[in-house]
Amino acid sequence: MFENMRADLRAARERDPAARSNIEVFLLYSGFHAICRHRIAHFYYRHKLFFLARLVSQWNRFCTGVEIHPAAKIGPGFFIDHGTGIVIGETTEIGENCTIYQNATLGGTGKDVGKRHPTLGNNVMVGAGAKVLGPFTVGDNSKIAANAVVLDTIPPNSTAVGVPARVVRRNGEKPACSDLDQIHIPDPIAQELCAMRIRLERMQKELDELKASDKE
Repeated sequence: MFENMRADLRAARERDPAARSNIEVFLLYSGFHAICRHRIAHFYYRHKLFFLARLVSQWNRFCTGVEIHPAAKIGPGFFIDHGTGIVIGETTEIGENCTIYQNATLGGTGKDVGKRHPTLGNNVMVGAGAKVLGPFTVGDNSKIAANAVVLDTIPPNSTAVGVPARVVRRNGEKPACSDLDQIHIPDPIAQELCAMRIRLERMQKELDELKASDKE
């Protein structure tokens, strides 16, 4: 447990350019506090001290705004940045050196039993506000964009964006079946409004021509 905590401390120093010292992270970083308390809660859970595990988990939520079920399995080097609003479900499994940002959820869909929360591989990044829902795997070295909603397996070395999320990069390249641009994603609402304006202008032109012909 303490080896994992040391790895979490190193992860915060390496991934947050604002972290200036180990003592600053240890004393002042709520994300680091959240994962440390979770590791204590998980220790109690594994030893079947379920009430104590839940007590520590709820105190963790009250103090940091991060809700992690004590049964969740989290590997070393886990970094929570701006952690408020994060929810991590009971059967979630997180590999090594993962990063998760504020308001992200690793949850279930409500219809599964047993294993009902996601599994993150190693070196996975989950962006702010992202929702990863269901008992599937997000592969190693993958990135989930901010506010994406992931409902299916994400292959390793991929970038997923959108609602529902689609893979727009894999091994640094666009998938052959994807015509999306990770940065310049078309806005379907704006496109529809533009098409409606064109139709209205065409109808107005036809009305003006009819009025002109009636006057003649």
